[in-house]
Amino acid sequence: MNEIILEMKGIIKEFPGVRALNGVNFTVRKGEFHSLVGENGAGKSTLMKILSGVYTDYEGGIFLRGKKASFRGIREAEDAGIAIIHQELNLIYELSVMENIYLGSLPRLWGPLIDYRTMEADARELLKRFNLDASPREPIRNLSVGKQQMVEIAKAVAKKADILIFDEPTSALTEEEAEFLFKIIESLRKEGVTIIYISHRMEELFRYSERITVLRDGSSVGTWDRKDLDRDTLVKHMVGRPITDVYPKIDNRPGETVLKLENYYVHHPLRPGERIVDGVNFELRKGEILGIAGLMGSGRSELAESLFGAFPADSGGDVYLGGKKVHIHSPQEAIRRGFGLVTEDRKRFGLIPALSVGKNMTLSILRRLRKFFLIDEKEEGSVVDRYIHSLRIKTPSPQFIVNNLSGGNQQKVILGKWLATEPSILILDEPTRGIDIGAKSEIYHIIKELSESRVSIIMISSELPEVLRLANRILVMCKGHLQGIIPAEGATQEKIMYYATGGT
Repeated sequence: MNEIILEMKGIIKEFPGVRALNGVNFTVRKGEFHSLVGENGAGKSTLMKILSGVYTDYEGGIFLRGKKASFRGIREAEDAGIAIIHQELNLIYELSVMENIYLGSLPRLWGPLIDYRTMEADARELLKRFNLDASPREPIRNLSVGKQQMVEIAKAVAKKADILIFDEPTSALTEEEAEFLFKIIESLRKEGVTIIYISHRMEELFRYSERITVLRDGSSVGTWDRKDLDRDTLVKHMVGRPITDVYPKIDNRPGETVLKLENYYVHHPLRPGERIVDGVNFELRKGEILGIAGLMGSGRSELAESLFGAFPADSGGDVYLGGKKVHIHSPQEAIRRGFGLVTEDRKRFGLIPALSVGKNMTLSILRRLRKFFLIDEKEEGSVVDRYIHSLRIKTPSPQFIVNNLSGGNQQKVILGKWLATEPSILILDEPTRGIDIGAKSEIYHIIKELSESRVSIIMISSELPEVLRLANRILVMCKGHLQGIIPAEGATQEKIMYYATGGT
């Protein structure tokens, strides 16, 4: 266990206008579970992209099993036994599950002919190992984000790597699915696989890590044995200051009903006659934080997207907004009626990666910024600067390409985009997915302030502690049905899981 399998020495990486890594050192022992932590923008993902061959232009050295290594691409890193599961899914949505898993190493009959029978059989065994209910031939685009995340992990495991890098692998998974993933990780470690693990979830870090390395602002802070750290000390190393009040005290007073659903249902987009959400009834009050919990496939995200007019299937039942019956057919109409939606999958639905931070942030208010046939650039700049400052978005400038930001800062850009619309109802689908504890605390305080300013919030989350600490009431869904509504004062994780698994 003390054998050094990997050393990264003096790693420097620069992007236009910013030095992402400044002489980072990182050492990993063979067979250990080694966590790499830091705030969003600290350089964790950048360091791992260098190790896995994504970035090839850097200074410093990589030593693998005692020998100098240099990778000219992902394939060379994989050939050397290194595979990565990215925080942002790296899947081709038009291909099947099995084609995504074995892309780059497709089994062949002879010449260019692919052995689909063998590929399907191998994929089926791998999916069974991951307890994933999906056909190997099903297009990846049909799966939920959580299932896509499990396919991404299966894809890396299929490469039979010696070093597996997990970058926020549980951010799209429920507690139950995360537990299952860690059982798989433990079985891999028994086979001699070394795990490098990036996560913002403190309970995971302290439960599974053997050692923890901290980065801050692109520099190495240090490496500690897990037993020598506590939560407060680790947070202080990460952010440079103590954070004692992660969850703010919610002191809102919900008012009159602003949104009401009666017998609401949503059709399955691919299976005629099947409903993915069925018979849902609830009310949302002015200034209320209404939490929605449930396992993968419970219909939470589909409900949110349908309410926003963005789900690709018909819905029915009665929707009342301000006491008047409405039917929202498109996101444009939803925005006009005061809705905002922070989506679960920021890469596919929340951002235009090739555009700047500023342009992404004002996408939803272009009509308001228009002066005759042109955009009022002064007003646009004022809006962008306000939310970059208030949300503490780490970016060299508003013109910086949003795809080059860390995942957490991308999430803040999306939040800023919707806050700019001044919504009356804001739907947050996994709002803190892939975000560090400092940024989480900031977003929790923003949610509190919005609620106290009478914005009504629907918050979907797989992290039960944040639902329990922030929501006035919690709706629990199971297989498209609303199983129960729990007041905050009577809510526990056990009660939520009881309803989420089908209890009534």
